[in-house]
Amino acid sequence: MSKTRTAASETEGARDDTARSPSLWLAVLSLTAFAALIALGVWQVERRAWKLALIDRVEQRVHAPAQPIPSPGVWSAVTAANDEYRHVSLTGRFLHDRETLVQAVTEEGPGYWVLTPLQRGDGTQVLVNRGFVPSERRDASARRDGNPDGPVEITGLLRMSEPKGGFLRNNVPQHNRWYSRDVAAIAAARGLHEAAPFFVDADAGSQSGGGPIGGLTVVRFPNNHLIYALTWFALALMLAGWLFVTFGGGLFRRQRIVHEPAGGPDASARRTGSDAGTIVEQT
Repeated sequence: MSKTRTAASETEGARDDTARSPSLWLAVLSLTAFAALIALGVWQVERRAWKLALIDRVEQRVHAPAQPIPSPGVWSAVTAANDEYRHVSLTGRFLHDRETLVQAVTEEGPGYWVLTPLQRGDGTQVLVNRGFVPSERRDASARRDGNPDGPVEITGLLRMSEPKGGFLRNNVPQHNRWYSRDVAAIAAARGLHEAAPFFVDADAGSQSGGGPIGGLTVVRFPNNHLIYALTWFALALMLAGWLFVTFGGGLFRRQRIVHEPAGGPDASARRTGSDAGTIVEQT
């Protein structure tokens, strides 16, 4: 009876130790998660460096003296990375009868951007975002005094086309409803066959009295990459601590060897086998 109870006790203890010990698959998943968190943190650090370089580049473009817009021969090579927000200048005559109103919300409130083609001397056209008008001035007749008829010189920021539409709202050219400054679609709707693939946000100083309010371009680039990086690294650190406690804690536990004489006072309670004279205890 005593031997049977002892064997059952040893089997139960072995089962408990197995249940308590972390499994291999859990270790592999934890290490994979740790590596992924570190990779995400490093990626955010790299993104932050890229964003800071972008902000510095754009700031230099915005505040640089105005230069002539790219010539038609290189329009196909104009890209956001190389050209957007360049301070440019151009001359021509506005085609006010082909203006397009694009819904907008600005610091002045809700209303419209007024995009008007500028006919240039070489026969090409460039869409110019002349600025913002509130809803009560959307009709061109309400701002006729601000629409110059003769040649004008415009300075502003080169912007890339905004195809298809705005957030959850698609442009509807056939109904003259516009939610984004889609240059190709506006040019097609207004019969502009030599239009540039970009548009220009006019400076405030380019507008005449009574015209749209220019100079409202918002140049802002969210830069939260440092916070994201610190978050990923903090999660990796917490996971590393959990891994250490769960898998590595036993490496630093001291063992105390207890030698008991064969007839010690606790022998009946602690001796279960022929080698029970030496007992190992965790401390």
